[in-house]
Amino acid sequence: MRISAAFAILPELYLAITAGLWPIILAIYHTPSLLLQPHELSYIFMFHAWRLFGDGVDGNARATKQSLITPHAYGVVLDIGAGHGHTINYLDHSRVTKYVAVEPNTHMHAELRRTASAAGYTESTGTLLILSCGAEHISTILSSLPTPLGHPPIDTLISILTMCSIPSPQITISGLITEVVRPGGQILFYEHCLSDRKDVGWWQSFWTPFWRVFFGGCCLDRPTQRWIEDIGGWAGGEGVWDTNGEMEEHLFFYRAGRFVKAG
Repeated sequence: MRISAAFAILPELYLAITAGLWPIILAIYHTPSLLLQPHELSYIFMFHAWRLFGDGVDGNARATKQSLITPHAYGVVLDIGAGHGHTINYLDHSRVTKYVAVEPNTHMHAELRRTASAAGYTESTGTLLILSCGAEHISTILSSLPTPLGHPPIDTLISILTMCSIPSPQITISGLITEVVRPGGQILFYEHCLSDRKDVGWWQSFWTPFWRVFFGGCCLDRPTQRWIEDIGGWAGGEGVWDTNGEMEEHLFFYRAGRFVKAG
């Protein structure tokens, strides 16, 4: 692997620190007790970093999301790690009856709510629900969507660049599919994953301890697509596919996929 590719991550890291450091300093100045709240400091940092990177990251993946989300998402949609709500712009309102956004970073909620409202999803009409928990809090998600016992409520689970940072990812992914997605429902995902190339994977693992500190626990070296495949019990879907135009040496190794849960 070329050294230039191995260190290509540094400019992005620098820009993120530049965007997020000063707001954190100001927040601590006004509220010194934040020094004892590392999670809140991480949320403040990510809010400002995502303001810088979010639209660009979304734009780079627009074609993939249009083919993944727009023709397939339907019914009650659960979007884990919703961020500023970019996923909403790919939903077909005639097919999606309710948008449930899981976003533990409450600093993101105002923009998320504005994006949803512009697309016709509002809390007042019951078509929008924003949850301030993480994807791993499955019991909280279920209790917020009252349904008959033994009947999972979600038709479409969407994960866009989220599984890289959730705690206990294999347990969480399996739990969401088993307990939250109804039989015949589906998972749609677009994630950066562990590269198939061993040299690239080595550098992904090298950078992950640094990257995750600044990007809310984001890991560059999770084989997410394999974990989803290995859950089993799938009845259909297109499986996993790569994205067009991806460079082999890129430290962000993207994969998209769609799996349908057995009935």
